[in-house]
Amino acid sequence: MRLLGATLIAAFALAGCATVPSASKAPNASFSPNCERIGSFLDSAVSQGRTVGASAFVWKDGQEACFENAGYASREDGRPFTRDTLVQIFSMTKPVTGVALMQLWEQGRFGLDDPLSWYLPEYEGLKVATGLDDSGNLVLRDPSRPPTVRDMLRHTAGFTYGGSDAPADTVWARLQPLSPDNTLAEFSQKMAQVPLLSDPGTRWNYSAGVDVQARLVEVLSGMAFADYVDTNIFTPLGMDDSGWKRSEADLGRLARIYVVGTSGDLEPMPREEWLEPNFAGKPMTMGGSGIVTTVDDYMRFARMLLNEGELGGVRVLEPATVRLMATDVLDPRITAENRSWLPSKGTGGFGIDFFVRTAPPQAPEENRGTVGEFFWDGYPSMLFWVDPAQDMAVVFATQKVPFDNPLHHDIRDAVYGADYSGIAPN
Repeated sequence: MRLLGATLIAAFALAGCATVPSASKAPNASFSPNCERIGSFLDSAVSQGRTVGASAFVWKDGQEACFENAGYASREDGRPFTRDTLVQIFSMTKPVTGVALMQLWEQGRFGLDDPLSWYLPEYEGLKVATGLDDSGNLVLRDPSRPPTVRDMLRHTAGFTYGGSDAPADTVWARLQPLSPDNTLAEFSQKMAQVPLLSDPGTRWNYSAGVDVQARLVEVLSGMAFADYVDTNIFTPLGMDDSGWKRSEADLGRLARIYVVGTSGDLEPMPREEWLEPNFAGKPMTMGGSGIVTTVDDYMRFARMLLNEGELGGVRVLEPATVRLMATDVLDPRITAENRSWLPSKGTGGFGIDFFVRTAPPQAPEENRGTVGEFFWDGYPSMLFWVDPAQDMAVVFATQKVPFDNPLHHDIRDAVYGADYSGIAPN
């Protein structure tokens, strides 16, 4: 099995403005994260076998508030999980891609409500797959309207990620758009041959749309996607330890990915699976996955978002653009039953490559967080969030699959406290 094989592509899917909060809940007083509680949680998660190693980095009120770590980056080598450990972040790549494309939007290169096919002509004439006929052939119809760039940004274009029993995914399975052997240009040509799951704008469906975003960056900028991100995001932000393609020299710092085995124990994922394509020289540079980074580097990205597009005197995005990305832009007509698993992330909606919290947690079982926060996570149980109301950003790093939402629930409890209402004081 390859990292970008159909099984894991489907697994990515299982893997961030505010509305007025409920008057029935009182605001929380300003708080300082309890570092001892965070460290104790990480220790217990390791000792209980919930993960092999992890770290948590909290930035609050303009300074480092906590860094805690526990366990191993490689249990077999006795190598600890430290702040210098390299991690594969999978879908936490997506917000980076969104920032890259929105830089080009600020330059007037496209309009959010422009048809996607104006810039990527291969997406002209897309069809919706409604089923299979008696001979096993796809039944297709015209969509109610073409997908727009905005649809692609918010997972409402009707695109798929493959791996389901939807009729459209029979074409995905045959073409394998996200094969690591494809370039982004080849990916896009194949992706455009996969029928839509639904009419654009009618459903939220997690998809390879962020990889289409990456191809659009290439077309609009005239640069290879990885080169564009390095030049316009990583280098300006001082993220010197971040990128897609890595060398064998990095293996001594790279955390292993651990998989829950049939016995429930965590077993190391075989090297030939967990190193593709980052270390194998494959041509694919996904917009939706693939970045290798450290907690310190990714926190620089999170701090830039917390500062509304600026860090250390370098402006990456305008404040209004960050606010737009962190605003719930899902049409209310896209009701909960048409939002796939998105409601499991909390009470909220979706902006541009972010989940956005729009109301306080409704029950103890819901992950703690503040109204107005925005975040995303990654398949090996990675997580980051930005909490503007508390002037805080958090990066939680671990390398465990399958995706473990209870682990995220508990790290948020450790950061906020289990009784946090989700409403910060004015």
